[in-house]
Amino acid sequence: MKKYVAFTLVFLSILIYGFVNPNYESPVVNVVKECAPAVVKIEAVVYSTSYVDPFIQDFFKRWFGDIPKQYQQKATSLGSGFIFDKKGYILTNYHVVEKAEEIKVTLLDGSEFNAEYIGGDEELDIAIIKIDPKNKDLPVLEFGDSDNLNIGEWAIAIGNPLGFQHTVTLGVISAVGRKIPKPDRSGYYTNLIQTDAAINPGNSGGPLLNIHGQVIGINTAIIAPSEAMNIGFAIPINTAKRFIESIIETGKAVKAFLGVYMQTVTPELQKALGLKVNKGVYIAQIIKNSPADKAGLKEGDVILEVEGISVTSASELASVIHNYTPGSKVKIKFDRKGKIKVIEVVLGKASKSNEDNIEAKEFIGIKVDEISNADRESYQIPENIKGVIVTESSNNYISKGFVIFRIAINGETYNIENLKDWNEIISKVKKGDYVAIFYYYKGGTGIFSFGY
Repeated sequence: MKKYVAFTLVFLSILIYGFVNPNYESPVVNVVKECAPAVVKIEAVVYSTSYVDPFIQDFFKRWFGDIPKQYQQKATSLGSGFIFDKKGYILTNYHVVEKAEEIKVTLLDGSEFNAEYIGGDEELDIAIIKIDPKNKDLPVLEFGDSDNLNIGEWAIAIGNPLGFQHTVTLGVISAVGRKIPKPDRSGYYTNLIQTDAAINPGNSGGPLLNIHGQVIGINTAIIAPSEAMNIGFAIPINTAKRFIESIIETGKAVKAFLGVYMQTVTPELQKALGLKVNKGVYIAQIIKNSPADKAGLKEGDVILEVEGISVTSASELASVIHNYTPGSKVKIKFDRKGKIKVIEVVLGKASKSNEDNIEAKEFIGIKVDEISNADRESYQIPENIKGVIVTESSNNYISKGFVIFRIAINGETYNIENLKDWNEIISKVKKGDYVAIFYYYKGGTGIFSFGY
């Protein structure tokens, strides 16, 4: 009898557990069903000649053409992305497809496409690629509103961590408005969404979704697992939305500028100038007729916040401003001689003077461009400094952000003020010439000389 009773209790307990939440289905399941088909796996192939000295590489190109791919190093990076337009446009991270010569996209159903790089921006870390649908009705994701997120609401990440295609992880919005230094220490990612939904290498470029299946962010970075667990970051989708049109139309993100020369407030600077605040960004000079000038900011003001985001260094302020497009209105909180004020600024266009759309020639592994207002703000380049700015460099001596203002060839000196000057002067360089490059960087000048 006792055995029968015990058996009955066990049997009944099994039945009870079997009927807890009958027919229940997590809303996450529905989000994944609807959204996963629009999430793609991205394989980006880069052919590198980094093991070849840039001078030898330039010499080879000059006399024999490009170095054959069979003699280059091939590297494939894996990442994620998502389709946001039925024409085949895909959003991802810039670092996923940076310098890629071949891009392959794989959908959830196994369909494979070769993708075209449309454009992007390294500072923002967003890029757009495109596939040809070939009459295929592509699934797309809907954009949400990342400006109105609540701490603690659900966050769902879909991507391809470590190559495991279409992995789903679940967490919450841990924080908003985060800022972290970039891996190369060239600046900051600002106004990021923090989440504890597991993000790993390969998730980069994939969507962070809300419980309604809308994209609220682009997964982009993590804290190293050796330091912390489940601390990941996503670029707010509203930031990306601002630049989609300009990237598709021009291949580049048209960014705003404020128009100030600035310096990070340090304890030494505070004491020397008698500042009333111990952190923020000190305005050392206002560019005449710039947005800052028109709004009423003055030399000596200390900027504390932009749109509620605190700024504690000059590079942070530049990064925050460059998250906006020209014409955007932002509220800036600042200190003026001990009084806290708030002012609205209509940001300007970080224009370049390259009105003729001249394409710059590459030289000894260096790529250059006209100096924009945003460049002057980011690298603190005074208005009286003319030249071309280095945008990319495989050269160990000349780095990104250097302004090249003069070149000497066999004793003849040539000043450089624009891309036209640059192209004309480097075209004069011949095998056996001795060359010196004069550059400006962060308040100092230098010379790099070599035999060509």
